[in-house]
Amino acid sequence: MTLLAQAPSRAPGAVHGTRGAGPSVRHLGPNWYAAVMGTAIVANAGAVLPLDAPELRGAYVLVWALSALMLVTLLAARTVHWVRHGDQARRQLLDPAVAPFYGCLSMALLAVGAGTLAVGRDVLGAQTALAADTVLWILGTLVGVTAAAAIPYLMVTRHRIEPGSATPVWILPLVAPMVSAATGPALVAHLPAGQERVAMLLACYAMFGMSLLATLLVLPLVLARLFHHGPLPPALTPTLFLVLGPLGQSTTAVNNLADAAPAAVGAPAAHAMSAFALLYGVPVMGFALLWLAIATAMVVRAFRNGMGFAMTWWGFTFPVGTCVTGAAALARHTGLAAFGWLAVALFAVLVTAVAVAGTRTGLGLARGQLPAPPTPPSTTG
Repeated sequence: MTLLAQAPSRAPGAVHGTRGAGPSVRHLGPNWYAAVMGTAIVANAGAVLPLDAPELRGAYVLVWALSALMLVTLLAARTVHWVRHGDQARRQLLDPAVAPFYGCLSMALLAVGAGTLAVGRDVLGAQTALAADTVLWILGTLVGVTAAAAIPYLMVTRHRIEPGSATPVWILPLVAPMVSAATGPALVAHLPAGQERVAMLLACYAMFGMSLLATLLVLPLVLARLFHHGPLPPALTPTLFLVLGPLGQSTTAVNNLADAAPAAVGAPAAHAMSAFALLYGVPVMGFALLWLAIATAMVVRAFRNGMGFAMTWWGFTFPVGTCVTGAAALARHTGLAAFGWLAVALFAVLVTAVAVAGTRTGLGLARGQLPAPPTPPSTTG
């Protein structure tokens, strides 16, 4: 089997405990943006929790600042990667195991931008935070829409994909426009009243539909792979949590759009959007909890089969964070305390996951194990 044929079963950034395996910026892949996303979502999710404590707000600001620093550092390192190792960068685009992670660049930009407006304004000031979020939202949206079209195009025309090799990683470029749809509503009220606000609101709804329908086309392929070929290899098992991303993010998006609607459209349309937020969000959140239970069981099984740390562990973070924001939005719109407590419980899971993944990533960097070239794990689950 060729290297390219093996690619769908690889876990980028797997750590196998060997020091000095030749880490360099050459092996720095787009999957590293997942660490930025996973860190930023802690601040974004915490800011919408039904908890009010100055100490927590200060902690969210620190986490946001860390995510912003990580983003700047990673953007610089990836620029060096493209300049000095253009051959490797192009090879990553042609690798079906790595190319979908280009969607993470968009989501990292959007997540840090949203955090800048939500909590970063405490440090930067309202106007500077708004300007920064606007720039990051525009850049993240352009990258995300491009990735949502370009990566599937490459998968059809250039990638060699073996039958039964679908993984939740394929969702990454498709969910990026959904993040734009969820974070864009915060900018609506800052636009001039009239056509600009309406255009922004409807553009976010269009990206919601773009991402949702594309995800619905891919998810059956992932489920078919699981049902017909068994569990994913241990190193890829954490990617099952990626399915939570479009579920939680779409719930967040429709509720945030409903919040923004009164400033952009008339009362009848705004009421319809508010009703849609509940009619869509509650059932989808129910399915998210079901998938969370299934994915957790699969991860426990993988741990028992010897799953070690890999950068795929960051898959435990951002998707859970989207469920926090989705549950918090439903609590806000329904007044049901249960959704608020669900958001708090999921936030505890999120913080734990970020702490573990961040610590293991930091140790990997300190020991010279990361960034490292991806290696094929066992093909058995």
